[in-house]
Amino acid sequence: MNDLIIFGATNLIWFIIIIAGIFCLLQSRKKQKELIIFIGISLPIIYIVAKIGSLFYFDTRPFVIENFVPLIAHAPDNGFPSDHTLLSSAVAMVIFFYNRKIGLLLLILALLVGLSRILAGVHHATDIFGSLGFAIIFSWLVHKYGMPIILQSKIYKKYF
Repeated sequence: MNDLIIFGATNLIWFIIIIAGIFCLLQSRKKQKELIIFIGISLPIIYIVAKIGSLFYFDTRPFVIENFVPLIAHAPDNGFPSDHTLLSSAVAMVIFFYNRKIGLLLLILALLVGLSRILAGVHHATDIFGSLGFAIIFSWLVHKYGMPIILQSKIYKKYF
């Protein structure tokens, strides 16, 4: 069981990225360009906002509070938000806007990444739900407000 938790906490994220990458490669050239722009804008925004959020909320990691050895080695720094869950859920949300079924599958896998990190003893549920919240809210904002502006811009039309 521990091996499964460790796999989910450390390696499942790569399957999410690979599935998203394959999805992107199977799209039309036009959709590939949109996806690249969407990823290139939303992921940095989500990461920056999450890092700013971590300045306002400090969550001591469970293994520090309860004094035990976690299943995976980790620094005793701020656990909020979970970077692994943040990246995996951000990637899942990007795909979700182009294919709901695959996006939901990836979001479920992102939840499993988060659950594994809780079970491994390196995060609390707050860290996981915070990551999911940042990814969902800010990917939606970029998709709803940023992408229409970008896709209609002269620069996009000229170079893409």
